[in-house]
Amino acid sequence: MKELFKRINIIPNSEKIYNTAFSHSSYVNENNLKADYERLEFLGDAVLELISSDYLYNNLNIKEGDMTKLRASYVCEDACFKYASDLDFSNYIRVGHGEEKDGGRYKKVILADIFEAFIGALYLDQGFEKTKEVVLNIIVPYIENPDITFFSDYKSILQEYTQTDRRSLKYVLTNEEGPAHDKTFTTVVMIDDIKYGTGVGSSKKESEQEAAKDALTRLAKQDK
Repeated sequence: MKELFKRINIIPNSEKIYNTAFSHSSYVNENNLKADYERLEFLGDAVLELISSDYLYNNLNIKEGDMTKLRASYVCEDACFKYASDLDFSNYIRVGHGEEKDGGRYKKVILADIFEAFIGALYLDQGFEKTKEVVLNIIVPYIENPDITFFSDYKSILQEYTQTDRRSLKYVLTNEEGPAHDKTFTTVVMIDDIKYGTGVGSSKKESEQEAAKDALTRLAKQDK
């Protein structure tokens, strides 16, 4: 992990917390360790949102709704997966034997979660200002590049579409399967109690976005 520390220009006070950030539950269970990355992921998610919100507020003169959409684009699963991939996180992730065989260290959901866990570890080890510096060095080049788009907030687009006609909109989780560390979620989106789209994803949020995308495709065909 020394290469990573050098790359992001930090001198860790304790490498132990970073080891936790890169430890998947399958590895922790096999080795009888105390903690995996999940608590750090929770913390890192909040830190990442705060830093990106602060940057957008102070550097872009756009409305609140537009800031919300733009922030979602750069802290979403696709974006965190890209950041982790570019930093070669797969070289440092610790997974169990079964997960290793299943390609776990390269899975989008695991890499994205571990990126957030790493930010949580960074915050605890280095403090907010240094974490802010590291995060901005990672994400700002993507924000400033108009050719890079990670994510479209299909749920917001669908919400605006249905509000125009004052139609009801709700998401219903219809299926959840797989082991705790590798679940698959299926969601349907209902407009006026009629199913308009179905989405499958590695998280509830992703399945809802996919359902909204499916619904928008169907609505576009109806409008032609």
